[in-house]
Amino acid sequence: MGSREEVAYVTCTYRETGVEQPDFLATIDLNPRSCNYGQMIEPVDIFWRCDKGYLNVPHALPNGDVLIANMGDPAGNGKGGFIVLDGESFELKGNWEKDCEVPPTGHDFWFQPRHNVLISSAGLVLKRAGPAFNPADLHKGVFGRRLNVWNLSCRTLIQCFDLGEDSLPFSVRFLHNPNAAEGYVSCALSGVIYRFFKNERGCWSVEEVIRIPPKKVRGWILPEMPAFSAYILISKDDRYLYVSNWLHGDIRQYDISCTSKPRLVGQVFVGGSILRGGPVTVCRDEELKCQPEPLVIKCKRVQGGPYKMQLSLDGKRLYITNSFCSSWDKQFYPDLVREGSVMLQIDVDTKAGGLCVNKNFLVDFGKEPCGPALARDIHFPCGDCTTTDSI
Repeated sequence: MGSREEVAYVTCTYRETGVEQPDFLATIDLNPRSCNYGQMIEPVDIFWRCDKGYLNVPHALPNGDVLIANMGDPAGNGKGGFIVLDGESFELKGNWEKDCEVPPTGHDFWFQPRHNVLISSAGLVLKRAGPAFNPADLHKGVFGRRLNVWNLSCRTLIQCFDLGEDSLPFSVRFLHNPNAAEGYVSCALSGVIYRFFKNERGCWSVEEVIRIPPKKVRGWILPEMPAFSAYILISKDDRYLYVSNWLHGDIRQYDISCTSKPRLVGQVFVGGSILRGGPVTVCRDEELKCQPEPLVIKCKRVQGGPYKMQLSLDGKRLYITNSFCSSWDKQFYPDLVREGSVMLQIDVDTKAGGLCVNKNFLVDFGKEPCGPALARDIHFPCGDCTTTDSI
């Protein structure tokens, strides 16, 4: 499965924190034998932006060019298509999709060249989403609800699935096996994970395979707090699916040996809104007998909830960060914005399943010289579990 990861690149931002500094890319030392283990080696300021709008999720195309999801322009008037950058110069080449119906919003995507397909999720309507979450927006079309299927070679939209007004399809993953015609999409606001697959007629279908139940609470903006399955990963051997539940605060590990019937085999809380001693009281919980305890590592209490994840190639270490979106962080986890993000390591049982927080590893982005920063994406230099398999 490759050599052990020695460094990770982590994107960090100061948006909504009150610090007037550019976003930066942090290089984190992951070598346990290094004197800088668990520390930032060097930051690199990021000044590049695209005037076409908000961009997300780059993947390399089979021809070497870079495909990036377009989430719309700053006024919210864009479409959910894609832009292409030259694979060598990184100059903008234009839109990827040909003249066709383009979804109103876009967020994440994944493709399988052997099946000539690209599948993308909807995301948020940026213009109408506002600075923070508003429950009234559920019925106003603010949250994306579509899963889109594209012909990869023709660059045209061929199928769409409406997953419901409370769905917010976010993270899309195919199985890593390039012959596999199936994968999963997480729906953040409903806590549902759908499996998408090519059926016997050669068309694509979706089915619900996981539903994380909401929790009945007091002290929150709604009487029920939904699961917020914001991000998913699949291990390189296609055995485990990992889900980050940003609101409740847990990381979940599912055995997907039977892809249509995922089985929960590991769970660990690393923050969240339902911790014991916080402002929220859980009145009814279908899964837990009591509210989880706060997580403290190296004398630092971990704020926020888990969002972005990255898995080592051998599947034994899961790294996470805990900033979702600056404005939503500010609303639900103000202490996170004041104190900064962390990067954690979860040790993984790859045989029987199981997760355990590694108490010897903590990257504290609250100690940055310019002030506390919010950390998001994690990548390894030589490929990782969020690298598209393109052959």
